[in-house]
Amino acid sequence: MNIIFIPRLAAQKKAIETSGDIIYYATPVACLATTLLKKDYQGTKQFVFSAVTAVGVSYILKHTIRKKRPDGSNHHAFPSGHATVTFQGASFIQRRYGWKFGIPAYLLSGYVAWTRTHCDRHDWWDILCGAAIGVGSSYIFTKPYGRSSISLSPTIIEKRPGIHACITF
Repeated sequence: MNIIFIPRLAAQKKAIETSGDIIYYATPVACLATTLLKKDYQGTKQFVFSAVTAVGVSYILKHTIRKKRPDGSNHHAFPSGHATVTFQGASFIQRRYGWKFGIPAYLLSGYVAWTRTHCDRHDWWDILCGAAIGVGSSYIFTKPYGRSSISLSPTIIEKRPGIHACITF
């Protein structure tokens, strides 16, 4: 009985890790596809800047800090690249298009984070730092969609004609 039980656990762990990897790759694809389908090219640009910044910071830290993974496979545990990418995507979707889309994206990101700890690829500090990098980069570069506006109106100040500009964001 023990001989059968151990391979099943290993197969379950591999299936969990694979599901997390699929969501990891699906997150940036879904974000990019959303901006392109909506013809939100400003959002595409914001997503790309945010993603490149997040991944760049994550990889610089991974190769500078060189923290050993819990499974001992290498020295690139801190921060979690999976958490960085998925939380960057979730926070981009939430910031750009609202909580209606953000909540499911954050739930998927949380699942990916759990898979990384469950499969001994990271500990929770690696995950939290990766998530912070991803969310931080989105909040730096991403503006809400369709909520900014510029209004121009003619005005007269001290008997001089002019134009009053108001930007709301």
